Amino acid sequence: MSDISRYRLVLAVLAILATILFLLSLTVGPAGLGFGDSIAALFSDKAGAIELIMREIRLPRALLGLMVGATLGLSGAALQGYLRNPLAEPGLIGVSASASLGAVIAIYSGLTIVFPLALPLSALAAAVLAVVVVQALAGLRGSTLTIILAGVAVSSFAGAMTSLALNLSPNPFAALEIMFWMLGSLTDRSMTHVWLALPFMLVGWAMLAALGRALDALTLGNETAASMGIDMRRVQLLAVFGTAASVGAATAVSGAIGFVGLVIPHMLRPLVGARPSRLLPASALGGACMLLAADILVRLVAPGRDLKLGVLTAIIGAPFFLWLVYRTRRKLA
Repeated sequence: MSDISRYRLVLAVLAILATILFLLSLTVGPAGLGFGDSIAALFSDKAGAIELIMREIRLPRALLGLMVGATLGLSGAALQGYLRNPLAEPGLIGVSASASLGAVIAIYSGLTIVFPLALPLSALAAAVLAVVVVQALAGLRGSTLTIILAGVAVSSFAGAMTSLALNLSPNPFAALEIMFWMLGSLTDRSMTHVWLALPFMLVGWAMLAALGRALDALTLGNETAASMGIDMRRVQLLAVFGTAASVGAATAVSGAIGFVGLVIPHMLRPLVGARPSRLLPASALGGACMLLAADILVRLVAPGRDLKLGVLTAIIGAPFFLWLVYRTRRKLA
């Protein structure tokens, strides 16, 4: 089988798997609804309990699982290709930690009581501010190392400020809400969250998808890529701001969910070949599959305990991360 045929087969399998998991996400839950009744309720004109559960609870959750997973997988593959760092993931440039800080500020200040959408909007604003700071520190001609260092600095500051807010919180209930939100979850989300995040994700997806040819050229080195007509400043802006728009929106509506952007590109890279442009769509589909599967597993493992999605992805991703570090060390030895 040729490389292109195998690549198309991988995409087809991932697309089918994502569709199956999306349908399962719509039909798995504590309400105990049948598969046929659940799907029929989505297209029904009635306003009964089943229709309400499907349209207001399960559909937004399934859509966000698809969107957030695709965002994390795509941005992880794009950053690993641009930074040429196998350990790169969306949180490396400070977007996730800063979005979390924005949400924490909204909870800590009580804005969420007055205006419920203050949480995702504050998270989005903080993510945009963080990436502007990273871009200003790195400069338009900054190296990938400079971007990584700037991202680590911003992430460390955001993490420290989040810890300070928890430390000084006079309200134990607010501190508990902050902790639960930071663990990541798709529970109790509505279509409002979907419509709020979707425009930013679409912009981010478009910017990251446009990097395909440049990432292929970057495998030969910066100088070679520049000689092939690749504008390195444009590539940097697309990678940084594309990640900020999409991951910032994802974190704003789901909280911090780690390891998806790190694990998925490494799992799929051997299947799609050495071309980073092929890894982008595959990682988007793979990320959607992983997050939908994890969200379904959360409902099955502990339906009454509200197991957080970020906890489960960390339990799955951490062993893989350790194996990746070990393999990298062996290669360098």
